[in-house]
Amino acid sequence: MHESAPGLEDKAAEPVGKPRAERDVIAQGIIAAAIIMFVGHAAAVVPGVLQFINGHGEGPAPYLASALLLNTALIIFGWRRHNELVAEVKKGRRAEEEARKLAFTDPLTGSLNRRSIGPEVDKLVAEAEANDNAHAAIAFVMLDIDHFKQINDLNGHRAGDTLLVTMAERVRDVLPERSKLARLGGDEFACVIPYDRRDMVAIDRVASAIIATARQPFDVAGGQLAMSLSVGIACSSGLPANCKSPAEELLHMADMAMYHAKKNGRNRYDWFEPKMEQDLRSRAELENGILAGIARGEFLPFYEQQVDIETGALTGFEMLARWQSPHLGLVSPDKFIPVAEELGVIADLSESVIGQALRDARDWDSRLTLAVNISPVQMRDPWFAQRLLKLMAEANFPPERLEIEITEMCLSENIGLVRSLVTSLKNQGVTVSLDDFGVGYATLAQLRALPFDRIKIDRAFVSRLARSEDTAAVIATIASIGEGMNLPVTAEGIETETLRDSLLRIGTFKGQGYFYGKPETAEQVRTRLKSEARLAIDARAALAGMDEEVRAVNG
Repeated sequence: MHESAPGLEDKAAEPVGKPRAERDVIAQGIIAAAIIMFVGHAAAVVPGVLQFINGHGEGPAPYLASALLLNTALIIFGWRRHNELVAEVKKGRRAEEEARKLAFTDPLTGSLNRRSIGPEVDKLVAEAEANDNAHAAIAFVMLDIDHFKQINDLNGHRAGDTLLVTMAERVRDVLPERSKLARLGGDEFACVIPYDRRDMVAIDRVASAIIATARQPFDVAGGQLAMSLSVGIACSSGLPANCKSPAEELLHMADMAMYHAKKNGRNRYDWFEPKMEQDLRSRAELENGILAGIARGEFLPFYEQQVDIETGALTGFEMLARWQSPHLGLVSPDKFIPVAEELGVIADLSESVIGQALRDARDWDSRLTLAVNISPVQMRDPWFAQRLLKLMAEANFPPERLEIEITEMCLSENIGLVRSLVTSLKNQGVTVSLDDFGVGYATLAQLRALPFDRIKIDRAFVSRLARSEDTAAVIATIASIGEGMNLPVTAEGIETETLRDSLLRIGTFKGQGYFYGKPETAEQVRTRLKSEARLAIDARAALAGMDEEVRAVNG
């Protein structure tokens, strides 16, 4: 397969203008005049020279010999001048051709570039539409190397360049005839493949072959690297009617399909579907909404009750973030937290909500705790402990009333850093819970190695408790582990009285779930606590009243 810039050969053959060698009248006039004079002088000089050689006569007149020599010099000068001009023109044409080639090709991989692939796509689509074969079509295949930045960062840009060149060579080898390969920029490539729409599977085979060949390791810098690709495919048969720019539309469609493949696991390919555009638009709106919502303070803390399931006594609340979006309404965290983590703004979002929760909770009864979830992304930050302590200081919130919950996933990443952060917070009085226990990451060794104060059973176990004896056995085992390691246990997801009663038969737990009430706003919690005289001001008043009674009795 050979690709070239569209129309490059034709343009290179066209004269840029009348060649300078053809327009140099002076040089051509000198040569012509010198030749004419040379012929005339030679006719006069040569006979005299021949007679002189034969011993007759005195030879040609000196002025005629001088004129002949001058004519000869002029012919040589004019010829050299002409040759120089011809060489200059050829050199200029080569430079112009090279510049034109560079303008339409990628200098690293030798493929077409973004500028040249557009006209080529439009040309091939027009040919397919004008073809007598009604089944002719064009497939636009977008390729993106997975985790290319990480490869560059870990191995250097030279290794990254080698990877790009290698990938381009491998892709060329599997593309059908008449296909075009272009590097769009960075680690993005595009293939344009003419095909018969009755044989869509042919494009599937090409896409699979591209992914398979990319997966083969290649040598670089004394070692080996491997890569994977996310691939998106769009075809000209799916273009809207009267499309003015097929190239731009196919690029847009293939790009969305490639993003869909990347989002769904990478190392795969997906065909474009119209639904993808709506999904992508919704995703973009969600991302923009999250970024704007953080700046406008739209993320708010809600509070779910935590109770002693044996006595039903309220022991505290777990803070749950909610997004009060002006366009989407109240959005649950499972919708926005993964997106915020991908955007890299989860720390800002979380800290703003935690700060508000600390200010809300400082007015509660001092015996009520506040539990907050910490994202695994935050636990990768070596300064997280200091930032959390700063938030508590700003809110004037006592550390011993705060409980942070970290998931088992954190233990599978950098347990050394997690241990350092947990130890720093515990030294200040903060308690630490291992959330979602039972998912599968944590081990007994890690529970012993890290100074946890509590473990929380994943709600998936609790929800199955009434339907499965095996689940009851698992929860009983977790309760035994907690008791043996002096770690109290909290059960999440208690939705019914039956679940609560089942837990009561197994052991001693703190519990939370809709059975005890849905998450409430700060104002709703304040109203509830005020009705129960469990705000800090009410507790202080009650203590003052008791002191007054004691003094009255003693008096």
